[in-house]
Amino acid sequence: MGSLSISTHRGFVHWQGLLLVVSLFNFWSHPTTAQVAVESIDALEGMDVVLNIHQRPLNAEYFLWFRGTTVDSYTNIAYLVIRPGSRVRGAVRRELRVQDDGSLLLKNVTMNHSGSYTIMVLLQGCQKMIACGYLTVYRPVSVPILRASKTTVTENKDAVVFTCDTNSENIDWFFKDARLPLTERRKMSLDRRNLTIDPVLRWDAGVYHCKASNPRSSGTSAPLKLNVEVE
Repeated sequence: MGSLSISTHRGFVHWQGLLLVVSLFNFWSHPTTAQVAVESIDALEGMDVVLNIHQRPLNAEYFLWFRGTTVDSYTNIAYLVIRPGSRVRGAVRRELRVQDDGSLLLKNVTMNHSGSYTIMVLLQGCQKMIACGYLTVYRPVSVPILRASKTTVTENKDAVVFTCDTNSENIDWFFKDARLPLTERRKMSLDRRNLTIDPVLRWDAGVYHCKASNPRSSGTSAPLKLNVEVE
């Protein structure tokens, strides 16, 4: 195969060179029966993330990364060409880089980086391997703030509404350090941000808190004590 005419100024390639490399997959045979795998990962905004590949073939010549599951020149985002004694790499943005082992480095990820990523590995002997993985980026969970419509109530007379303010959609409620069971009197809003107790009884007195979480971070509110007066 002829040599590539690629500019490597500042580690990036000319766009025409990038399209030339991507077009190579059209001339490779059907995928080999061997398998390569991409490790899916969860990350927080602002992290540097590596999409690792497993079962990396030793005879790989090209590592081509694509955004999404469609493999073409429009979705290609980065590549690595392995030559004897040298490596040529390119990417459409500076925060992307194919590392020497073929894995994809994404720097300072945001929510917009969430989605599918596909790798095509072109091997010696005109064979190719394709695999995809998924990156999910979460915002760090803010420490929840727990509020109550009242902190001192009268038994069988008053109701109380607790509100858990947080940026997470996954919220758990606790009473006296144990998960709070729901009853006919204790009802939760659909988004789990509001807990209503109506009417309040004496055994509802005590300390409440809420916890918010996602797969990468969590936060717990300060405790809030409910006082119940008995007439």
